Amino acid sequence: MTQLASTTALSSSYAMTTTATTSAEQCHTALSVNINKVALLRNSRHLGIPSVTAAAHTILAAGAQGITIHPRPDERHIRAKDVHELAALMKDWPGRELNIEGNPTHNLLQFVETYRPDQCTFVPDQEGQLTSDHGWCLDHDAKVLAPLIERAKRCGSRVSLFVDPLPLEMPLAAQMGADRVELYTEPYAKAFAQGEKDVVLRQYQQAALSARQAGLRVNAGHDLNHLNLSLFLRQCAPVCEVSIGHAFVAHALEVGYAAAARAYLDAIVQAHQ
Repeated sequence: MTQLASTTALSSSYAMTTTATTSAEQCHTALSVNINKVALLRNSRHLGIPSVTAAAHTILAAGAQGITIHPRPDERHIRAKDVHELAALMKDWPGRELNIEGNPTHNLLQFVETYRPDQCTFVPDQEGQLTSDHGWCLDHDAKVLAPLIERAKRCGSRVSLFVDPLPLEMPLAAQMGADRVELYTEPYAKAFAQGEKDVVLRQYQQAALSARQAGLRVNAGHDLNHLNLSLFLRQCAPVCEVSIGHAFVAHALEVGYAAAARAYLDAIVQAHQ
């Protein structure tokens, strides 16, 4: 799709009535904890500790609304066996959600079709990539993603696309059939740490608004922490879910899983006050 077509689509979405966004505006932010780094630590030895299922159980018991995992093809952290065990664990937690993320052109969809998670998040990682560092180029990737989105939704899973905060791209996600977008928040986290958050936040506000006006719900993740979370949620509200991993596990090493979960849940409550 051309930039002109993208602009036209965005203009059309702005002309929609508020009916399409009413349900999105009612959501309360859910905390989904990414436990990849727990698995990474376990994999550094052959002792089976720390346990990813025990971590997930403690985090859920502390009040988190979901667990996120990213089973990469090289199994550097989450392994296929973990996905099986975590999917079984989540059955004991009705109302809590399992989010499996990854590149749908790699191994993600085999897990989605086997375990039918509540949500799957499509992330444009390359094999061997250290961590997610950009969103999809929706204009370029639409032909590849659209049939994969349909395939995942046939499993009953909600589909979220990991995207950069580019307002013109949000209607494209809706046109492809996605249910949500997850805004890639590392630029915000860096700006917050440097005291230069205002300009960056405006871009996220515009992207979130564009997504909602296109009929999408908004998630967010990457380098959010208990210090920068409340401001982001207040400025970009409503955000339906945040997925937080590295910062959460780093905090948990100091205070424990349960206390870390409570700190993030408190930050979410503060954002909604």
